[in-house]
Amino acid sequence: MKSLPIVWQRLVNTEGKTCDRCSATYQEMQRALGKLELALRPLGIAPSLDVKEIDEKAFKANPSESNRIWIAGKPIEEWLGASVGSSRCCTVCGDTNCRTVEVGATKFETIPEQLFLSAALLAASQLLVPTRDAGSH
Repeated sequence: MKSLPIVWQRLVNTEGKTCDRCSATYQEMQRALGKLELALRPLGIAPSLDVKEIDEKAFKANPSESNRIWIAGKPIEEWLGASVGSSRCCTVCGDTNCRTVEVGATKFETIPEQLFLSAALLAASQLLVPTRDAGSH
């Protein structure tokens, strides 16, 4: 099986808590991963999720690194033709504006299942393209 690597990182404070939007994104990703596994298994592709934590110091230095997703080495916004923005979050994040993803005129604070699936399927489709070595004998 080919692997479809997915990395998601978010702020985790000293009490082990994360913000509501990161928690909601994780729930959306969990729903999507089940569907993704079923869809990709017949194609010989297996998604693998690596969850990373960033601490409060790293978050304060660069808040847009929290609630960030990479699929097959590319940021989700690149797969979606989206842009990154920010908006006020909640108590765990303090007064800091947190990452949003903007697709067209719509701003997403939580990455919904559909956006995640769209990006992951685009990335998976790249794994189906034959490489130069595969066709030569």
